[in-house]
Amino acid sequence: MSAVKALNPKAEVTKAAQALQLNITAARGLQEVMRTNLGPKGTMKMLVSGAGDIKLTKDGNVLLHEMQIQHPTASLIARVSTAQDDITGDGTTSNVLIIGELLKQADLYISEGLHPSIVTEGFDLAKERALKVLEEVKVSHELERDTLVNVARTSLRTKVGSHIADLLTEIIVDAVLTIKRPDTPLDLHMVEIMEMKHKTELDTRLVRGLVLDHGARHPDMVKKVDNAFVLTCNVSLEYEKSEVNAGIYYATAEERERMVKAERAFTDEKVQKIIALKKRVCEGTDRGFVVANQKGIDPISLDMLAKSGIFAVRRAKRRNMERLTLCCGGGAMNSVDDLTPDCLGFAGLVYEHTLGENKYTFIEEVKDPQSVTILIKGPNKHSIVQVKDAIHDGLRAVKNAIDDGCVVPGAGAFEVAVHNSLLSPAFLKNIKGRARLGVQAYAEAMMIIPKVLAQNSGFDPQEVTVKLQEEFAASRQLVGVDVSTGEVLIPANEGIWDNYCVKKQLLHSCTVIARSLLLVDEVMKAGMSSLKG
Repeated sequence: MSAVKALNPKAEVTKAAQALQLNITAARGLQEVMRTNLGPKGTMKMLVSGAGDIKLTKDGNVLLHEMQIQHPTASLIARVSTAQDDITGDGTTSNVLIIGELLKQADLYISEGLHPSIVTEGFDLAKERALKVLEEVKVSHELERDTLVNVARTSLRTKVGSHIADLLTEIIVDAVLTIKRPDTPLDLHMVEIMEMKHKTELDTRLVRGLVLDHGARHPDMVKKVDNAFVLTCNVSLEYEKSEVNAGIYYATAEERERMVKAERAFTDEKVQKIIALKKRVCEGTDRGFVVANQKGIDPISLDMLAKSGIFAVRRAKRRNMERLTLCCGGGAMNSVDDLTPDCLGFAGLVYEHTLGENKYTFIEEVKDPQSVTILIKGPNKHSIVQVKDAIHDGLRAVKNAIDDGCVVPGAGAFEVAVHNSLLSPAFLKNIKGRARLGVQAYAEAMMIIPKVLAQNSGFDPQEVTVKLQEEFAASRQLVGVDVSTGEVLIPANEGIWDNYCVKKQLLHSCTVIARSLLLVDEVMKAGMSSLKG
């Protein structure tokens, strides 16, 4: 009897081979769910929530987040894979596939009596070799726009259809290159993503400026301003009550009237200072004036601004206020006492767009935008969400390529190179004893990526794998799977590039989790909850 049973008779214990089989079955079960998603020809999954909401996706990260996974081992693998996405932005499906295949290949040897610790020893040696291969195959050169476009396209085509992916690719690369500044870390928060339920996904566009999800709150205010000065401020332009409970007594109606006027004058004075600045900079020119205020503007103040021809937006979100100064220039003002022309930004075009009951303010044609907006359009919620998830992944892919300063050939080329290197006599002769069986298992497991790419494209995986190995052995060039023809292609010539940091993270996380699961010889459900009742 298990020692745990003596302490807790209600404990559930799974031992030795049974425990290992439990883990391997869970990993392979999750692998079977995810394998059809891999690559540009991968299929979609439809997720239906308890409330009946439908989500169509082939993004592994979204699937693992949304699926309810009961099995503890499968849940562990899912958490590791989503962590991969949090760190690098991609590689979730590959993570699940490789962990499942490592356990499957190890099981072939363990079922014949090989001890799991010897297999894990081989895994560690193989991982070190695979990391060296990664360093050898990475392509380091000046990352020009064409290379970044290819990186983004490779990532996006695995998430959405090719026609949308090609449109988003250009948008994403232009957005990143617009906000990129030399010798400054890239901040993707400077790319605002705005949704608009309107037209189709193919009408999604890049706005080199800012889109606010609200408009002016006065019917007589101008709806379009050209060559506008932009004042960004955080000043209350509304009637305010005192912060302490004060009682004011008056004897006559005139006294009350004077008191109301004095209170109103306090706000009007601030509005007049803004109007005076507008007159000072716009007098005698055809330029407009726009006020974006983080705090409120009351109806009387709005009326005063409208009569002066000023376009005013109130209660703008704080994140938009920060981006506005980066976008248009100028500075964010917390007081109207020291307003000068230097604190104003510039926008060539500011206009209000009304869509049903929703209003949007577009601030475009700015001189040197350090912040941009990707405006997602779509006919319904699920297509907008799908495009939004793809844009997040595409932005991360381009950022990774810039940060790494290098890329890795895709289409399964890296995995073929690792497989060949691990099974080469030059490497195997340095490994003594049965640990080489673990290396062989690792090498075979890496081939799951090209196999599944071929299978999802409708070709025979064994035939494609043999072609790849023969071509690589003959030419020593990195070759991958052509998902259109099932033939061999050279990814570098076709512009198929993966992120270096994604591959590196994959090798580390997959090996660590697979070896940890292989070394489990007892699964105990003996937590506090099992003692109750």
